[in-house]
Amino acid sequence: MTHDTEAVLEAELEPHEPAAAEIAARQRVRDRATGLTHHEAQAALEAVLADACDLERADAAVRAEAAEWQRISELLFDHGGPYAPDTDAYVQGQLTARQHHRG
Repeated sequence: MTHDTEAVLEAELEPHEPAAAEIAARQRVRDRATGLTHHEAQAALEAVLADACDLERADAAVRAEAAEWQRISELLFDHGGPYAPDTDAYVQGQLTARQHHRG
């Protein structure tokens, strides 16, 4: 992964108000990632990066998808088991924050 790609993915994970397309892209990734191992998630990330060609110029949904695959791949690197959104602290934190935001 190039330095530019890493910078784009890191920026995508910074706190911000995501657009509906970004939220949908992340949810699609989580749905597809459920039950996958680190190696499978890493392969999915590499496929997204290969398809995007230039991540800096890709739309927000593609960047969000790539960032979510990277985040999940990194999570699974230390985890060792299959991915499950119900045990993903990041996902659970987002859900809690959205509930509080809606009020």
